[in-house]
Amino acid sequence: MSRFPPERIVCLTEETVETLYLLGEDARIVGVSGYAVRPPRVRREKPQVSAFASADIAQILALEPDLVLAFSDIQAEIVRDLVKAGVAVHAFNQRHLAGIFAMIRTLGALVGAFEKADALARGLEGRVARIRAATAGKPPLRVWFEEWDEPLISGIGWVSELIEVAGGRDVFPELARQKSAKDRIVSPERVIAAAPEVVLASWCGKKVRPEKIAARPGWEAIPAVREGRIRAIPAPIILQPGPAALTDGLDAILVALWGEEEGRRLAAG
Repeated sequence: MSRFPPERIVCLTEETVETLYLLGEDARIVGVSGYAVRPPRVRREKPQVSAFASADIAQILALEPDLVLAFSDIQAEIVRDLVKAGVAVHAFNQRHLAGIFAMIRTLGALVGAFEKADALARGLEGRVARIRAATAGKPPLRVWFEEWDEPLISGIGWVSELIEVAGGRDVFPELARQKSAKDRIVSPERVIAAAPEVVLASWCGKKVRPEKIAARPGWEAIPAVREGRIRAIPAPIILQPGPAALTDGLDAILVALWGEEEGRRLAAG
């Protein structure tokens, strides 16, 4: 990092973008991921320099960043190229709720705004705790979260935890501990056997088609399919490990599990 706090930051994933905006530190951002949509004005205000697994290294270097923020092993090659070019990079790797809170605080420290970041994290931690307490007395609903359809991929760690917070029970909690998507592949038969009462789906990069899910061979035996309880959740509010998942993402799960009125009541804590 050429100066502290960094004045020119490039964010290669959307959760750090949203966090910096929430901290009031968005003036530092000079480039973002093409997937960044929160807040909506980011798409007008900041140049897009990357997808998720790829980035325009030349464009990033032209922005003369003091710091680049990355996420996960999928961006390892991008990180390598930037480090070789002499750029300071911080690569986050949060996969669970505790890691999301740590990311917020770490990012705050990196930009000289730790107190604001700690306050943001404490507020979100309190919200999650209140909702967990509000759903504690409900009989848990069995939930299949579908992160991808071909092959079937179950939900990652923070998604599984949020399902539990909302009063559900992930039917494959052991897979949620796996970091790699390939280690969370399941067969259609295993989902049928798990008999989920609710199906949640978020296919990153393409629109969820509930009718396609319901039409799979043998899936008519699944309670959620029989009862029409297949719900799509937009990827930007659930598949990014940051504030969106803890706010709009968690609210969407609550509504999917308990209905609009009850879900909104529970979300209010």
